[in-house]
Order: sequence, then C-alpha cells, then structure tokens
Amino acid sequence: MNQTRKGSRGFHMPHVFIILLFIMLMITALSYMIPSGSYERVEDTLSGMNIIDPDTFRYVENENPITFMNYFEAVYNGFVNGASIMGTLFICSGVIYFLEVSGAFAAGIEKILQKTKGKEFSVVFIFYTIFVIFGVLGYGEAAYPFYPLAITIGFALGYDRMVGAGLAIVGSTVGFTAGLMNMFTTGVAQQIVGLPIFSGMAYRCAGLLVFYLIGLTGLYRYCRKIKKNPNTSILKEEYLSRSGKDREEIKEKMTVPRVLGLLAFGIVIVVQGIGCTRFGWSFPQVAAVYLILGVALVIIFRMNPSKACDLFCQGAVRVFGAAFAVGLAQAVMVLMNQACIMDTIVHGMSVFLENKGPFFALLTIFVFVTLFNFFVVSGSGKAVMVMPILQPLGKILHINQQVLVLTYQYGDGITNSFWPGGSLVQLSLCKVGYGAWMKFCWKIYVSMMAAAFLLVVIANQIGYGPF
Repeated sequence: MNQTRKGSRGFHMPHVFIILLFIMLMITALSYMIPSGSYERVEDTLSGMNIIDPDTFRYVENENPITFMNYFEAVYNGFVNGASIMGTLFICSGVIYFLEVSGAFAAGIEKILQKTKGKEFSVVFIFYTIFVIFGVLGYGEAAYPFYPLAITIGFALGYDRMVGAGLAIVGSTVGFTAGLMNMFTTGVAQQIVGLPIFSGMAYRCAGLLVFYLIGLTGLYRYCRKIKKNPNTSILKEEYLSRSGKDREEIKEKMTVPRVLGLLAFGIVIVVQGIGCTRFGWSFPQVAAVYLILGVALVIIFRMNPSKACDLFCQGAVRVFGAAFAVGLAQAVMVLMNQACIMDTIVHGMSVFLENKGPFFALLTIFVFVTLFNFFVVSGSGKAVMVMPILQPLGKILHINQQVLVLTYQYGDGITNSFWPGGSLVQLSLCKVGYGAWMKFCWKIYVSMMAAAFLLVVIANQIGYGPF
C-alpha cells in the first residue's frame, strides 16, 4: 500500500504487514495473561456444526503455549489456512486483468461518463449500490477482485482514490452487515439458535435502508467537498497531481469484442451470485467460474495463449500484497486458537451478563461482539463460539432469539472494514493507508454503530420475533 498519511508530528502509519504482525505479538502476550479455558464441542442437529456446549466450560493447562518459533510459524500456517481466499484472489485478479488490457473496462467507463456528464455522483451512486448488493449476497472476500476497478472508476469521474475505496468498502460493509441473505453471519447464527434461515427479513430490510443512507450520505458529502475544493482531499498530493489525467486517458471506443467481453463478465457476476446464494458455492466454484471466463476472454479477444498467460501473471501479481495480508490475518487466528483464550473470553462475558436487564445485556453483547471482531474476523467462526452462549442467556433474560441474532449480526458486520484485521486487506487492494481510511470513514462507521444499536433496541421493544 503506497498511500500513507503523515500526521502533524511527522507520524507515518506503519505498513499493513507491520500492523498485523503487531496484532499477532499482542495475542502472544495476552496468551500469557489470560488463563486458558475450553468448552466441549457438540454437533448441532440443526446446522450440522460443532458448537459450544455452554455448560461445560473449564479452565485448562495450555499444553502448547506460543513460543518464539510458533510466532513465526503462524505466518506459514496462516498462508495455508488462507490458501482458498488467496488462490481465488489471484485467479480472479488475473482474469479481470484481461478486460483491463483489452480496453473493455475503459470503453465501458467512457460510455458511462458520456451518459452521465455533469452528474458524476450518479455513477458513484450506481456502483455503491452494486457493492451493497454484493454485500447483501454475502460476497465478503469474493468481492475483493472488484476493488481496484472501483478505484479506476473514482479516478475517471474526477474524484480521488478514497472515493473509489469508499464506494467499494462502505458499500460492501452496508450490505454484509444488513445480513438479508448473508449465510456467514445471519444464516449460521439463526441455524445455531434454531430459527428458520433468513427469517425476520422485513426488519433487516429496514436496517439495510438505514445503513445504506448513512453510507451514501458520507460519500456524497466527501465527493461534494473535494470537487468544491481539491485541497480538502485526504489524499491531496496524489489527487492534485493526477487531476483530470484519468479522464483524458479514457478514449477507448466500444467494439464488438469489448461488448462481448463485458457481457461475459456480467454473466459471471450473476452466475456467481446465484451459485453462492442458492447452491452454497464457495471459493473453489468461484475460482472455477473465473477460469472459464478467462478462457472465453482469450477466445473473444483472440489473444495468443502464451501472451495471455503472461498477462494473467501480471494481473495476479497486482494483488500479491493483499494476498499476503490475507495470510497474515489468518496467522492472527492461528495464534488465537493456539492461545486457548477465546473460550475464556466468551465464558467471562456469559458470567458478566447473568442477572442483567435486557437493555444492558444487549448493549454489552453488541459492544463485546464489536470488540471481539478485532481479534476474530470470521463471522461464522464467532457465531459458532458466541451464539450457543447467547441462546440460553436470551431465554433467562427474556430476549427474543431473533433479537440476539440481529445484535450479533450488526456487531460483527460494521467493524469488518474498520478494525485492522479485516480492513487492511481491503485497503491494500485499494492502495489506501489505514490512517487515511480512518480519517475518511470514522464518522460513517460511528453513525452506523449508533444506528445499529438503536435498531436492536427497537427490535427488542416491538418483540421482533422468529418469523
């Protein structure tokens, strides 16, 4: 990532790798401060997953404490665990690069700009909505290959890099958090507590609208501000140096092969959405679909096969930094598992919540999941650990299970692109520094968190039920 922000005292935000390595070091230190604990896991008959038995917690002696070598071995093991994400990212990026070098994307953007001349934000609105839809479908990492395209669109519209990053990352976050058809958070959590999959859809639609408007408003205000005064851009130096440059460079004409290439790309996006939501596709199937697209594009653009392989490698190399960050993020989870402290943390929360009122309990759960997301980015992973504890607590505190799922879902989703563990991978794809991103997004995310908890409170008050 090459966009760093210098503070008033000369501070530079460390590289994404340094931040993730520091988080790994912090977990190593915590493993010697927090006692190890463990719940027994049992197979849930509804979901088929191994979940926590909430009555079986016990403190244990960690027979495999994190050592000096374990810290560095975790990087390799993180790469192994993240191989499916990393491999898909390389394949998708390599194939999408065919569309870039062919001029298909540039021609498509030029057509859009001609139709929306003087209404640049309408294009931001369109692509922001597309990324929201990606999030609604639970794409998560599957949307990563499209992030560089969002940056290109932002530049072409005369905005800075942050606008492209914002429409992609905020849009994905809004859709993912709302959880309408998100199997990774809503689906897993509802299965664990025994609710029908994706039940309670109407209220989550209302939540989606609230988050959508908050994100769109934040983007609009920033776009308007930098258009009015380019010096207010968070990435001012880059923005001023290339002002108008990208718009002048995009002069590609739409040809039949380019139309066919974009059409094939659009079909793949639709197929990917249907496959992930209806047939349970994951990274192997998504990667396979993009490889098929790659073969089709080679034929459409009449590429020399050997030259196509070289182009594929060039496209894949562009996301090497992001893929490496995925591996380091997985290394954090490797150390968390070895430390054997996650169950202890969850148990501590359950003890703390006993005999508390619903409002205080919901606030505590929301804050806990939000903070826990700093360490455990995986939505489904947290659900398997947390929801079996929340289910009996909800019954004791007379909190509807649907409300508990909503609280978990909102606490998990919003900070996926706010805490370093999740956002640094996304930012490395956009080549935006974490400090600059925080300056851009903090008001948006704080507003979404406040709205999320208000929605949880309202849901509890109206008796938001299982159906």
